[in-house]
Amino acid sequence: MVGYDPSKGEVLTSEEFAFAGSASGMVTRALISPIDVIKIRFQLQIERVSIRRPEGKYWGILQASRCIYSEEGITAFWKGHIPAQLLSICYGAVQFTTFEFLTKVVHNVTPYDTRKPEVHFMCGGLAACSATFFCQPLDTLRTRFAAQGEPKVYKNLRHAVPTMIRSEGILTFYRGLSPTMIAVFPYAGLQFFFYNIFKKLLAPPPSSGKSGGNFRNLICGSGAGMISKTITYPLDLFKKRLQVGGFEQARVHFGQVRSYKGLTDCALQIAKEEGFRGFFKGLYPSLFKAALSTGFTFFWYEFFLTVLRDLKERRMSNDLNKDEKER
Repeated sequence: MVGYDPSKGEVLTSEEFAFAGSASGMVTRALISPIDVIKIRFQLQIERVSIRRPEGKYWGILQASRCIYSEEGITAFWKGHIPAQLLSICYGAVQFTTFEFLTKVVHNVTPYDTRKPEVHFMCGGLAACSATFFCQPLDTLRTRFAAQGEPKVYKNLRHAVPTMIRSEGILTFYRGLSPTMIAVFPYAGLQFFFYNIFKKLLAPPPSSGKSGGNFRNLICGSGAGMISKTITYPLDLFKKRLQVGGFEQARVHFGQVRSYKGLTDCALQIAKEEGFRGFFKGLYPSLFKAALSTGFTFFWYEFFLTVLRDLKERRMSNDLNKDEKER
């Protein structure tokens, strides 16, 4: 179970929590990058995304995959992978370190049980907000790289950063921050909330030991990710639309483009032009991504925590044995 557990005490340091979080983010990002690129393309398309009534460039997951592959090659599914990896590594480190810290603070200064789902909701939401603010520039870069087609507007990370600062100003890296911060608290909070609940519901009987633990972590994380994503999805779509503001020239050959003055204007324009379904464009690949992303994130985080704890306990055991021999 993630979070501070007073019954077990604290074995790992903040640096080790940060390592486990960043390693989890790095492995997960490499695995889910292709579906993330497809999801972003769907979110940014103004025309209807529908297999039955295709209107835009993309209208289905398999069709979009074939289209991107034929036009841009296999590497297109990892467009923006370097800023995305930096984002995942930084985000995972900040989020999980902050979460572990906050759950310990709750235990030390409040009467609440840190193992309760509602505590995990609050701590998870606050941890994600801190990670989001810290990593937002990398998220904007990742979105720009994933959204551009051919010819490329940005050749690489070193070209993108000074170009964006020169043409749009430093604050462009925080485009879409308002809907992101509004969405990330409930989204991440619900992830930790439902992961906590599912872990308890699927907990094996004491006699079974630790068998199947890693697979349960994957299932619990996937379920938590899908529920959380569905509830908060429209805000994620608003964020993506706002992040590509000022980037319209690279989007023309994908279909129609729009400019938004802010979060409220974005929501109103989508409602007027695209209807209620417009708020959920790209939901299916996003749910698939959320299931994989959240499932793998918790799976790898707990996996790396277990490895670090085992190594630390083994080291401590060896030190004790060595001391006894010396005596």
